[in-house]
Amino acid sequence: MSNVEAAFRNLHQDLLDGCKTGDQKAQFQIYKLYYKAMYNTSLRIVNDTMEAEDIMQESFLSAFEKIDTYSGTVSFGAWLKKIVVNRSLDALNKRKAVFEDIESHIGIRDESGDETARNEEVDLRVEEVKEAIERLPDGYRVILSLYLLEGYDHDEIAEILSINSSTSRSQLSRAKQKLIAELKQKK
Repeated sequence: MSNVEAAFRNLHQDLLDGCKTGDQKAQFQIYKLYYKAMYNTSLRIVNDTMEAEDIMQESFLSAFEKIDTYSGTVSFGAWLKKIVVNRSLDALNKRKAVFEDIESHIGIRDESGDETARNEEVDLRVEEVKEAIERLPDGYRVILSLYLLEGYDHDEIAEILSINSSTSRSQLSRAKQKLIAELKQKK
């Protein structure tokens, strides 16, 4: 933050300043503050507990090594989450998740506004939904997680995954349809 004034003042700025000087106690405190959220973020993408833990650990190491590049234009948590998301996607790409463009499929409609489908989802129990999400193919699970759970919009997802935003929309629509089908099948 030398030349650019930070646009965001972190709640734990003193710990971040400690991390910049290599203070291991400060690093451990930051780790304790963020490890659960970062683990859950990775788990929702890679759907493997061991892999998510490895990614979370590696992301913290990377963040602490590169903390001098953190500009303060976003919260530290958002900056760290981006590292976790990117590393999780890299791990997933090694498994060859396929994202298909909506233009390549005729007759697929975006049902994100379908009130009936939403109401059906709301009525289902949380654990059933979580289990069904875990059973989704990687491409569907990633987009569903990034959109619904992480709060990214389709343009952000498109940038993160290097796909078109229309692809993100179509994948989300299909993921929702697949999720609903899984949940109905379970009843």
